[in-house]
Amino acid sequence: MKILFLAPQPFFVERGTPIAINLLLKRLSSRGDSIDLLTYHLGANVTYQGLRIHRIINLPFIRNIPPGFSFQKVVCDIFLIPKVISLALRDHYDIIHAVEESVFLAYLVKKVFGSPYIYDMDSRLSTQLLDKYPALQLFQSLFFFIEKLAITNAVVVVPVCEALSEEINDYAPGRVVILHDVPQPGIGPNNPATSPVGNPKIGGTLLMYVGNLEPYQGIDLLLDSFSLLGDNETIHLVIIGGTEDQVCKYKQKSESLGIASKVQFLGKKPIANLPGYLSNADILVSPRVNGNNTPMKIYSYMASGKPILATKIKTHTQILDDTTALLVDPNPEEFAGGMIRLAQDEQLGERLASRARDLVEEKYSQQSFQKKVDEIYDLLNVESFYASPRSD
Repeated sequence: MKILFLAPQPFFVERGTPIAINLLLKRLSSRGDSIDLLTYHLGANVTYQGLRIHRIINLPFIRNIPPGFSFQKVVCDIFLIPKVISLALRDHYDIIHAVEESVFLAYLVKKVFGSPYIYDMDSRLSTQLLDKYPALQLFQSLFFFIEKLAITNAVVVVPVCEALSEEINDYAPGRVVILHDVPQPGIGPNNPATSPVGNPKIGGTLLMYVGNLEPYQGIDLLLDSFSLLGDNETIHLVIIGGTEDQVCKYKQKSESLGIASKVQFLGKKPIANLPGYLSNADILVSPRVNGNNTPMKIYSYMASGKPILATKIKTHTQILDDTTALLVDPNPEEFAGGMIRLAQDEQLGERLASRARDLVEEKYSQQSFQKKVDEIYDLLNVESFYASPRSD
């Protein structure tokens, strides 16, 4: 199958969506598909059989694109348009795989050239935009209408979690296949530990957070909760991830809370080191305060064989329950109580970790991901969509 794959992100970089895209490209390549990947000017190249990478022109004034909606992303998306048109004119594609907002480009290509498309849905774009810019509520109906066009004209909609699938039910999409994220390769309870401090493992209990440090991830909640442990010298916290500015900001907060001696910020680390870091932890934390999408790190947490402490919100509860994690309300008192409970009750932690590991092996393994990708692509009857195009 000849695929035009639209990825409006820096690629490849080691963060959520690009990691998921890389895993998907690897599977499509192993199937023998031919893939033209169109992406931003930033990121490292990857090499797979049948994959050709096309990038927008180099934009020297854009060297960093943060996760989520941003001015930098809008500018880069504008430069995707002529490249999409050029590729569509040059080649006939069996299918367009459109990630996130590139679905609107795919919709236009479908209308002009007739190429069907898959909508790879990592988030609800209309809600994301309105949440970030409440002043745009005036245009809510327009945003929902455009989003509905993109969803109802897709041959398959591929949300990343159950919550997104439920949110689009009112649009009456055609075929929907949920494609969950999966753990990073090599993660498991028997990995040799990588010390986050360059010294022998810290005595006592080591809490660990891995991920970006955007506000929705709840790092403020995490630090406020940790500060409630007071003079407890047996519990330490390591935070991996974040930009230099974010790390500086939260270091200052740690100092103001009087916990700087017990909190270490390591910044970004190579994803290849993740198995070792997780092995070094005693408790893995996810203090996220809002959002519906399950963080990619949760799947790696589950595979690690370490107990998980997470906030009791939809982003976690659609995957985790009280048998696989300690779920608490997203406030400092409850989260601090969860830290203490897991630190003191080793048997509880072992039960939760064991069940989480079993669940990820049953439902969210690399093999499960590959089968889902095959399901999406093997059952596509592209010719029938050319013969009977869907109406708006």
